[in-house]
Amino acid sequence: MSQDDNVSAEIPDWSREQVRSFWDAGPKLLRSIRRYQTAKKRGGVWAAMSARYWVIIHRFWSIVSQCEIHLHTKIGGGLRIPHPQGIILHPDVEIGVNCMIFQQVTLSGPVVMGGHVDVGAGAKLMAPLRVADHSTIGANAVVTKDVLSGQTVVGVPAKPI
Repeated sequence: MSQDDNVSAEIPDWSREQVRSFWDAGPKLLRSIRRYQTAKKRGGVWAAMSARYWVIIHRFWSIVSQCEIHLHTKIGGGLRIPHPQGIILHPDVEIGVNCMIFQQVTLSGPVVMGGHVDVGAGAKLMAPLRVADHSTIGANAVVTKDVLSGQTVVGVPAKPI
């Protein structure tokens, strides 16, 4: 995990979500969520049928990756989940643009993440809290308080370094 100054916290980089191979579970799971949400917004009979199709695809990739991301979760563009195994996101979570979430991460309750936030493997964010832009959450950290912009937090309980 590294903080790259060239990554925007406001403008989504959609290339981060590109499906690179057939068995690319993270991007395929995200694609099913985005297409489901698009179909639900459109409305109508064909959109309803499309939404049902994307629910099935979402369930498939959720089972394959053992990842729980609700279909109504607010996710900004450019989210990277390179290893989606074991990720659990509460439906009230809001994720900003160009974030990265590694395996075994849990975001419980109304956690609001700003743009370009990197969350290390095994981290737990216990709501309610806000994580500001360009922040880093260390691996296995347990975050119970707000994280300021540009801050890196590590440990149990998480403290800035």
